[in-house]
Amino acid sequence: MRRLSSLTLKQLRALEAVERTGSISRAAEELGLTAPAVHSQLKVLEQTFGCGLLSREGAGRFHATPEGAALLQAWRSAEAAFRLGLQRIDALQKGLAGTVVLGVVSTGKYFAPGLVARLRRACPEIEVVLQVGNRDTIISALQDGALDLAIMGRPPREPMVESLSIGVHPHVLIAPPDHPLAGQAGVTAAAVLAEPFLMREPGSGTRILATRFLDRIGEGKTYARSEMNSNETIKQAVIAGLGIALISYHTVVEELRTGRLVTLDLPGLPILRHWFLLHRADMPLTGAARTVWEFIAAERAGILPGWPPSR
Repeated sequence: MRRLSSLTLKQLRALEAVERTGSISRAAEELGLTAPAVHSQLKVLEQTFGCGLLSREGAGRFHATPEGAALLQAWRSAEAAFRLGLQRIDALQKGLAGTVVLGVVSTGKYFAPGLVARLRRACPEIEVVLQVGNRDTIISALQDGALDLAIMGRPPREPMVESLSIGVHPHVLIAPPDHPLAGQAGVTAAAVLAEPFLMREPGSGTRILATRFLDRIGEGKTYARSEMNSNETIKQAVIAGLGIALISYHTVVEELRTGRLVTLDLPGLPILRHWFLLHRADMPLTGAARTVWEFIAAERAGILPGWPPSR
């Protein structure tokens, strides 16, 4: 390790330039040094290794000795690695590389993977780590500083955030196609409250919205409900005829398209909210996170399924 610590980049550049040009004077001109300075660098380098690194017959070109060739091979590999490192640093400083942790509420998992795939194609040097959880989980991660960005419905009051609407987030009342209320115009609140209602777990934004909706149309009346911890479970339960549910349109696009589910026509529906991209206000975006934010902002029109749905 004594020899390694004695090496300098100037010495190695001098060796490479002399071997490549075959001349100390031409190497000196290329490096912007005097010929004696280049000669001195080579002398110190050879003293470090205790052997000749260049050889020359008469007034001919300088050539690397076997020891010199081995050192030059190592230097060229190291120089290539340094160039890659410098490019990486430049990319990081320009926000074109790095890691971004994107939190998405569980309702958004139906479009978030496609968004991440588009990000990776557009910014291959940025690693986007996707974390999915219910509303409480994502807010908690924001508070802990574990997320760079998040996508959810209504922005939280705490922590304070900067937010950007990225599209409409409709919520619809779903039922199986053979349900007695399917196809009826102007379904009444009483008819809805008489049905078993399937709801997400506490802490879910969909649960909060559904509870507020039922409390509003029921004016305090009780209703039968079952609790399930995922949109997928709720969809399958509704298809099986276990009840009806208020759910994000973006979670049932395919089932509505194929006719496995239908929406019920109740006044006040659909409920239109918005999806928001946000980050903590006290954690300004830099580098890769800023690039991802700008990409999502520019591409937001194509991220979500269209609304209203085409007929």
